[in-house]
Amino acid sequence: MTTEQTDESATDPACALAHDDHPSDDLGTLVAVFVSPVARWLLHFGRHTGFRTVLIEPGSDDVDDAGAYADAVHRSVDAAGLDDTAQVVVTDHHRGELGELVRDALATPACWVGVMGSPRHIPPHIERLRELGTPEDDIARVHRPIGLNIGSKTPPEIAVATLAGLIAERRERPGGFAFSG
Repeated sequence: MTTEQTDESATDPACALAHDDHPSDDLGTLVAVFVSPVARWLLHFGRHTGFRTVLIEPGSDDVDDAGAYADAVHRSVDAAGLDDTAQVVVTDHHRGELGELVRDALATPACWVGVMGSPRHIPPHIERLRELGTPEDDIARVHRPIGLNIGSKTPPEIAVATLAGLIAERRERPGGFAFSG
């Protein structure tokens, strides 16, 4: 590297970022609910992008390697003590505890709650939230689908799309959440 390049990276913020000479912004708390392949990647990438990472797994003490990527692991939403920086991503829409966990997340100050799932299928959490007496305004706060529309198919791709969308939300950018087929 020449002296000219060193001087340029010291004064140009974009260069400093490219060379990792700039500390990451605190993006708040990323919460993955349920151990799943997507949760593992979400927590792994989330930690590296500036989130404090939390895993909530109510069903088992066995959090396998997903727990290794979390700064904290809890068995309930209440135990996690979520604040207004929390962005909650439910990574399995087939679990029996889905409704209760989404309801509990909506009762926190969390700024964003989303449930993973295909936009082509009726979301299972809606009926369960209604059964639990959750107000319609709260139900409407649940994002689904989650992640940017990049055509992701694998767990790492879904995690990247989700994180990109959450970062866009945090930075108040449009991000591309629109789905049209």
